[in-house]
Amino acid sequence: MFFKNRFFWLAALVGLALDRLTKVLFVTYIFPPILNYTIPVIPGVFHFTYALNPGAAFSIFPGGSVWLRWLSLGVSLGLMVLAWSKRFTLNRWEQVGYGFILSGALGNGIDRFLVGEVIDFLDFRLIRFPIFNIADTFINVGIVCLLIASFKPSPPPEREIVRK
Repeated sequence: MFFKNRFFWLAALVGLALDRLTKVLFVTYIFPPILNYTIPVIPGVFHFTYALNPGAAFSIFPGGSVWLRWLSLGVSLGLMVLAWSKRFTLNRWEQVGYGFILSGALGNGIDRFLVGEVIDFLDFRLIRFPIFNIADTFINVGIVCLLIASFKPSPPPEREIVRK
């Protein structure tokens, strides 16, 4: 059953591994434990900036860290049930899309349960974009995959052969 939607599981595992690896790497080896500490990669354009986000994506719902951890868990469980279910058949785009969304929900959910907030560090200053992380990126890539899947034609339903 685990391999029913293998692209879903592959996307989820790769996305989660990359998110956790980058967060552990940055927090353990690159940043001192100082909030808003920044390392210019391309000054004024792109920086690594250590930030903790108690809210949702792009810092909306800034006081929602408690209920957002449970929302992350619920979304994660729902997506895993979808992938395990025998009732749903997902095409490859849907599998990858939902898998990346799961990786982002799990990655940020783990932060919410362990740290109480989400660890962010990617800071595009040129366009004044909110600081974000790899999990946020995978959620957005997953949404793009689902949009692509929505424009692909569905295969015709299989006909049952009735024998007399």
